[in-house]
Amino acid sequence: MLHIIFIILIGFVVGLIARFVAPDPHIAGFWLTVLVGVVGSVLATYGGQALGLYRVGQPAGFIGSVLGAIVLLVLVRLFAH
Repeated sequence: MLHIIFIILIGFVVGLIARFVAPDPHIAGFWLTVLVGVVGSVLATYGGQALGLYRVGQPAGFIGSVLGAIVLLVLVRLFAH
């Protein structure tokens, strides 16, 4: 249970930083910010593994997660309009 709370908190922080760097009016609220952070982290993990930056099973770091969340926000902005 504590692991899930930790994922939510880190996802929220990552999402907040990504929303600060690349603001998007469509992404608002606590849960959408958490979702952006967590999905951005997953995107960075698998993208980094595909590029050979991370080994299989190795998660992306904090900066990689923020970059993944920023890429996610840019993609949402690109395809939402």
